[in-house]
Amino acid sequence: MNRLDRKNRTRFKLKKISSRKRLSVFRSNNHLYAQIINDEQGITLACASTLEKTFQNKKNISKKELAEDLGKEIAKRSIKKGIKEVAFDKGKYKYHGIIKILAEAARAGGLDF
Repeated sequence: MNRLDRKNRTRFKLKKISSRKRLSVFRSNNHLYAQIINDEQGITLACASTLEKTFQNKKNISKKELAEDLGKEIAKRSIKKGIKEVAFDKGKYKYHGIIKILAEAARAGGLDF
């Protein structure tokens, strides 16, 4: 299964859950990005990435620990805006490794998905 098919299948399933906001995750070779999106209005409600100064200060830390911190941070920011229920959009990535760690940290931070 290639990444494009996986991405399309994931997005199609998420369209069925239209009442929830979407927690979208992107990872590059160096950084992680997470954002809460309202698909009805097409706007981003909350976002966090490892490019921010709070994460840049953590130089000698593994990507797994950064993913855990990012999951907690996006959960904190979304709960601050009153969003507790989201649909997790892993995009083209497998639910494994860094993506799984980020999702579990967001759940531990108070998000429901």
